[in-house]
Amino acid sequence: LFIILFTLCKAPLGRNSLHRLSHSLIYLYLFAGDITQKGYEKKRSKLIRAYVPHAGGPMSHRAPLGPPSAARFHRRRTSGTRDERYRSDVHTEAVQAVLARHVERKVAVPMPSKRRSLVVQTSMDAYTPPDSSSGSEEEAGPGDDMSGMEHWMSRPSQLGPAHLGSTSSSSSSTQSGGSGNAGRLADSLAHTHISHLAHTHLAHTHLGQSHHQQSHLSLFRFYFSPAGVPVSSRVSAKIQQLVNTLKQPRRPPLREFFVDDFDELLEVQQPDPNQPRPEGAEMMPVRGEALGVVTNWPPSLEAALQRWGTISPKAPCLTSLDTAGKPLYVLTYGKLWSRSIKLAYNILHKLGSKQEPMVRPGDRVALVFPNNDPVAFMVAFYGCLLAEVVPVPIEVPLSRKDAGSQQIGFLLGSCGVTVALTSDACHKGLPKSATGEIPQFKGWPKLLWFVTESKHLSKPPRDWFPHIKDANNDTAYIEYKTCKDGSVLGVTVTRIALLTHCQALTQSCSYTEAETIVNVLDFKKDVGLWHGILTSVMNMMHVISVPYSLMKVNPLSWIQKVCQYKAKVACVKSRDMHWALVAHKDQKDINLSSLRMLLVADGSNPWSISSCDAFLNVFQTKGLRGEVICPCASSPEALTVAIRRYTDSSQPPGRGVLSMQGLSYGVVRVDTEERLSVLTVQDVGTVTPGGLVCVVKPEGVPQLCQTDEIGELCVCSIATGTSYYGLTGMTKNTFEVYPVSSGGGLISEYAFVRTGLLGFIGPGGLVFITGKMDGLIMVSGRRHNADDIVATALAVEPMKFVYRGRIAVFSVTVLRDERIVVVAEQRPDSTEEDSFQWMSRVLQAIDSIHGVGVFCLALVPANTLPKTPLGGIHLSEIKQLYLEGGLHPCNVLMCPHTCVTNLPKPRQKQPEIGPASVMVGNLVSGKRIAQASGRDLGQTDDNDQFLFLSEVLQWRAQTTPDHVLYTLLSSRGAVSSSLTCLQLHKRAERVAALLMERGGLQEGDHVALVYPPGIDLIAAFYGCLYAGCVPITVRPPHPQNISTTLPTVKMIVEVSHSACVMTTAVICKLLRSKEAMATVDIRNWPPVLDTDDLPKKKPPALYKPTNPDGLAYLDFSVSTTGMLAGVQMSHNAVGAFCRSVKLQCELYPSREVAICLDPYCGLGFVLWCLCSVYSGHQSILIPPVELESNPALWLLAVSQLRVRDTFCSYSVMELCTKGLGLQTEARGLDLSRVRACVVVAEERPRMSLTHSFSKLFKDLGLHPRSVSTAFGCRVNLAICLQGTSGPDPTTVYVDMRALRHDRVRLVERGSPHSLPLMESGKILPGVRIIIANPETKGPLGDSHLGEIWVHSAHNGSGYYSGYGEEVLQSDHFNSRLSFGDTQTVWARTGYLGFLRRTELTDANGGKRHDALFVVGALEEAMELRGMRYHPIDIETSVIRAHKSIMECAVFPWTNLLVVVVELEGSEQEALDLVPMVTKAVLEEHYLIVGVVVVTDIGVIPINSRGEKQRMHLRDGFLQDQLDPIYVAYNM
Repeated sequence: LFIILFTLCKAPLGRNSLHRLSHSLIYLYLFAGDITQKGYEKKRSKLIRAYVPHAGGPMSHRAPLGPPSAARFHRRRTSGTRDERYRSDVHTEAVQAVLARHVERKVAVPMPSKRRSLVVQTSMDAYTPPDSSSGSEEEAGPGDDMSGMEHWMSRPSQLGPAHLGSTSSSSSSTQSGGSGNAGRLADSLAHTHISHLAHTHLAHTHLGQSHHQQSHLSLFRFYFSPAGVPVSSRVSAKIQQLVNTLKQPRRPPLREFFVDDFDELLEVQQPDPNQPRPEGAEMMPVRGEALGVVTNWPPSLEAALQRWGTISPKAPCLTSLDTAGKPLYVLTYGKLWSRSIKLAYNILHKLGSKQEPMVRPGDRVALVFPNNDPVAFMVAFYGCLLAEVVPVPIEVPLSRKDAGSQQIGFLLGSCGVTVALTSDACHKGLPKSATGEIPQFKGWPKLLWFVTESKHLSKPPRDWFPHIKDANNDTAYIEYKTCKDGSVLGVTVTRIALLTHCQALTQSCSYTEAETIVNVLDFKKDVGLWHGILTSVMNMMHVISVPYSLMKVNPLSWIQKVCQYKAKVACVKSRDMHWALVAHKDQKDINLSSLRMLLVADGSNPWSISSCDAFLNVFQTKGLRGEVICPCASSPEALTVAIRRYTDSSQPPGRGVLSMQGLSYGVVRVDTEERLSVLTVQDVGTVTPGGLVCVVKPEGVPQLCQTDEIGELCVCSIATGTSYYGLTGMTKNTFEVYPVSSGGGLISEYAFVRTGLLGFIGPGGLVFITGKMDGLIMVSGRRHNADDIVATALAVEPMKFVYRGRIAVFSVTVLRDERIVVVAEQRPDSTEEDSFQWMSRVLQAIDSIHGVGVFCLALVPANTLPKTPLGGIHLSEIKQLYLEGGLHPCNVLMCPHTCVTNLPKPRQKQPEIGPASVMVGNLVSGKRIAQASGRDLGQTDDNDQFLFLSEVLQWRAQTTPDHVLYTLLSSRGAVSSSLTCLQLHKRAERVAALLMERGGLQEGDHVALVYPPGIDLIAAFYGCLYAGCVPITVRPPHPQNISTTLPTVKMIVEVSHSACVMTTAVICKLLRSKEAMATVDIRNWPPVLDTDDLPKKKPPALYKPTNPDGLAYLDFSVSTTGMLAGVQMSHNAVGAFCRSVKLQCELYPSREVAICLDPYCGLGFVLWCLCSVYSGHQSILIPPVELESNPALWLLAVSQLRVRDTFCSYSVMELCTKGLGLQTEARGLDLSRVRACVVVAEERPRMSLTHSFSKLFKDLGLHPRSVSTAFGCRVNLAICLQGTSGPDPTTVYVDMRALRHDRVRLVERGSPHSLPLMESGKILPGVRIIIANPETKGPLGDSHLGEIWVHSAHNGSGYYSGYGEEVLQSDHFNSRLSFGDTQTVWARTGYLGFLRRTELTDANGGKRHDALFVVGALEEAMELRGMRYHPIDIETSVIRAHKSIMECAVFPWTNLLVVVVELEGSEQEALDLVPMVTKAVLEEHYLIVGVVVVTDIGVIPINSRGEKQRMHLRDGFLQDQLDPIYVAYNM
């Protein structure tokens, strides 16, 4: 299954070429993967359908604006699958047209691969479907679905040279025909230099049909991996398919050398010279009509309540409904008045003691009431007003960890709330501790919960009466407001503001006494509170409160209540109108003629116009009049800003069709060209009575906008909030704004309040809202509104895949710019392929309509996004989860190429400067040539008279026969066996006799030694030397893993041309077992000799070697890149090697050295088998395999045997660090005698591991300076090794950015982009090092990174291969510099590094010493964007990206960077890693990750030295052998 991401291109396709292309692409699609005949026919007909001419072809032009016809709605409605809420026909058609237009312009992109277990978890019965929408404006999901979208077809893009030029192309504007996308894709590829890419011009018209079919079939049947082996692979075919569609980019000319003071700058987005700019005059403030003075208006709201409670006690005030829609309770004005008095008395006199009351007038009190109990809330609210305490209405906390509940707690704490009023039912429903007490919620202050039911309250004395004053500037109530970042603020509203607001609403809405109003909104805040609790009491109105729980059961309930009570006014949201549309067809007798005002509370959301139009269309036949629909705009700070009045005139309301591109630049442009990207907005009426509104620039100084400019609305009125409680700084910025004109003068002496609404004031003083400040996303200097992006996403086949109202759009900062992230809940029944197609289309639609790329699109399972108490999505919590990697999505699509356009320019390779010029340049600039050497090898010892190691052993057997050379420890730490000089000599003689007698071997024959780590191996090695044979040590096959380990043994035996195999009886048996026979045919092997049964007699004569340059042994190992190579070691080299190690480590017969290394190759073998015989010291041998059962074995031995010098590998050190982390003291270890603990490796020192090891065992006496590293490679098994008396190993910090350009610049610790590097040990005696340019072979200065070349007596003599390939590798062992000292013969290590002279002193005095710093292997370094990256640096960033990443490895494939991560945790967390990894690599390395592969632990192959085998991993990935949990393609 592969899927498509579009790229746009300018060249139109002719009909014939399109026809040919379509046919070839159908075949391309059909041949992708196995398919049955029936499936083939089905797939073919589905694909061809798009190309068969049918009646009523695609829309040729846009439908006229304005309300769509009822017939059109009726036809769609009957299907029963439509979702009409927040619909916009125009927008839907725009999205359809965009997607249809791009059907012809596509790049094939592979669909992510997902493990079956991950797919199964999203089955239908795993979830209960969530409410497809809910109760607050945060979740109102704008947009519309799109039926009948044709199946997509895969089509490689036609990227001509014209589109591949500039690297600074910005997001395309809509006018440019969308070609910016191709340009951007090409740019991102131009940044990553592709050396040779196959490219197929599938879209060119002059290619014949046969050519098409041929290229498709060759593409899909099989393709060749880099090794030339045909591979049948799902993953690889997908990547190949992608790569084949991308043409090699043109390189823009860039002539600039890297200089040392280089400061890397990200590309700065240049402003578009053609961007629209405001041209209108300065917008003057607009005043609402004067607030009329009505004689019978009460002086305060409490006075109004007193009046109605005494004059009309029987008048109904509020009717609450149960979940069946039946009236539950009717609260009369008399009851409200008497209960409020009772509660006021109890609040003031019954809490605390008489001397110390808990609540005094002016204190803040929390109101915690559920949404289905408006009666209790209303009584509590007015009780607080009468007691002159300040109510703070909040949501009921559902659990201790409710999303956002902690922030509410902070608000209560800052308001000093100590008492919470609640109802009996709510109190019983709160979470309780075991003792029955209500626990303290997270972040909340300690509260006294007070139940407000009358039966729990004391009756006030007859003489007690509340003091009813005229409205003043005291705080009346505090309304909470949730900010964009999730923090909760309290907006204070004074008593005078409260009264004035009620008067303004009464005037605007023409409220009269005893009118009935149906309220569906939340009565605790915002429009629901203002109309349904406050203004209604001022006018003695009757409110029918419809709870959210009833709406979920019966979405038509509010319409039924309007009919039943002949209500004049209804307060709703677009959501409620939408639900009614979905459900109304079952209802017969609906009559809405009584409504004179349908107040749309979220009219400020520009997408509400769709619901209003659709609702009017359907219910016009049921008596609804168009002029009844009255959208309003409000905000918590400014209360009601504007409201559309009910008018009898037939004048239609104002609406504008605005260009989305203009809006992104903050400019109002009426769309005249009928473009696809438009926003239709409706007016929200005129400014509320008594208010003055102006529009100011959203950022910076509050300067008035021009008439055609979008800005933030500010209000000057008595009826607004006055502050954020307790936050003076924020209050000043929001509630005390003084707008200035362009001349700089103040426009008013009074302060204005920022509303948080974006918009403009149109003709006739009509207010238009285009979005909210909270939903504003600034990307590359352009403004995008989250609601608009949600609408576009929903216009792409929404019903099938995602829940409306469950889409979150927010921005995250990546690489110093905002990037858009879209998160949606998908339906449980959607398939992988469907979801992926939907995601791809959404990306395309957003890119085309808004001209902005989406960084990440994630789909999560149904019902898993954090909710607000009213069921909406909690945006800030979702964003937090995304940033922490805790969303657990089931599908992710990342598109960093599209939206990250500010990457630094790729580095261009300059014409290479000759080596002579480089050397002269270094000398002129005063930089020394990077070369260094260890001290001389003096010949001083007795054993230095011998040229051959076999002679040294014989000499030791004669002079010190009983001196113990080797001690082998068992897994329990006991000595399992030991060897003295004489014992070793005797056993070696018997092995030689066995070889000569049974093996019949000749001088110079090769013998493979297949032994576990131990003493037998040593005896067999010297037996071979005594017999004149050449030994090759081979790691034995693992009994539990024969199928993978035995082939390596077989390969070494074959490649080395071994004449016989020597081993133990146990391994002999293993080699002849059934499992082994199934893997490798043992009959083709040379003879296998069992050394457990040695002959008793000595050989006739020991072999006397004569040629010191003859072959002593072969050192076979697999490199990190997966190459098996055998290095020839001569007798001379062996002698020089042992002497060098002896001098560096001061090894004498009296010394003991503990060795915990694998004895099969490199320095590990030399220390295990050779050094003791040469130097005479005792080697304590600890097989690393024993540490798996007893991690403390090595350090226990070091402690008990009081060893001063020990050698280990990184894997041993890691095992000890992890396995002994918590049990160190208990073991009673004493490491104070250790003076050298050397890690043997062929890589850059792993500083983090050595530091954590030192830190962990520091308390047990281990001195941090004693831990150091050695460095060796294939051509020279040990170049550096930390000595015992040398200076401490040094650490430097280098600039990582300079390192990418092969330059070394030292920086301070902790500076940005600094990389710590530890010296790889002191250079061994007799070793000379130079740093050379790997391409020109010229010497480099010490400020350059280059290849390490080594000249030493213990260099290998060459690679051993039986296939005559030595010539290919000959320069590895005998290279010469192209300039300077051209006579010396050097060996090339294949590692990049640099030399630095350090000022440290050693034991002999103040001598400067040269330190070698190894950076990484040359063959593993990756050339990306013209720079050199080392995998370990990127892997370090990736491992830090998420706590669930256990291990990772990176490798390049063509121009793509592939990251493989091992997941420690559940498979559901797998997709969290994709955005985290992509972001980390972008931020720290300026690289776009092409593929992220999430696997189980243990998939990344690691060799015996603990090094990652990245090329093995790459081959496994390309051949689809990794069994990944998830593969994501970031295209």
